[in-house]
Amino acid sequence: MKFAVITLSDKGYSKERQDLTGPALIDFIQKNLNDMDLAYYTVIPDDKEMLKKELIELSDNNIDLIVTNGSTGIAPRDIAPDVTLELIEKRLFGFEEVMRLKSFEKTSTAIVSRACVGTRKNSLIINVPGSPKAAIENISVVLGAIEHTIKKLQGDQTPCASV
Repeated sequence: MKFAVITLSDKGYSKERQDLTGPALIDFIQKNLNDMDLAYYTVIPDDKEMLKKELIELSDNNIDLIVTNGSTGIAPRDIAPDVTLELIEKRLFGFEEVMRLKSFEKTSTAIVSRACVGTRKNSLIINVPGSPKAAIENISVVLGAIEHTIKKLQGDQTPCASV
């Protein structure tokens, strides 16, 4: 399976800040999900059209898992959920609920997160926060469902009860 990581950060894009979250996610995914190969990694500004182009291109090219990090809050330039919602075909509320609940147990500000999860074509798209710690915490709580979700997207007919 192939995965991509997109970091949304104006300061990261302009080289004012080093991206720590993207590399942390790449390392975590490669260590914790079976047979996941990094297909793409980039840092882009909080720009709707750029993110839209990236998500369309990656899902059109059958990237199984696309993880965006950053730009999930309510600041004026936080656009990841807006773009993701515009493009996804099926929203996966369960992923979002668990991610927010587990984050809220650690910090009350997690309730402000608008991170969303859904599918476009055969790709699973997950938004996570921009801090390395929060991004890893969010991915880790849904880790067990990622591979199953991707297999179902690819047409796996195995009954869910036997998984």
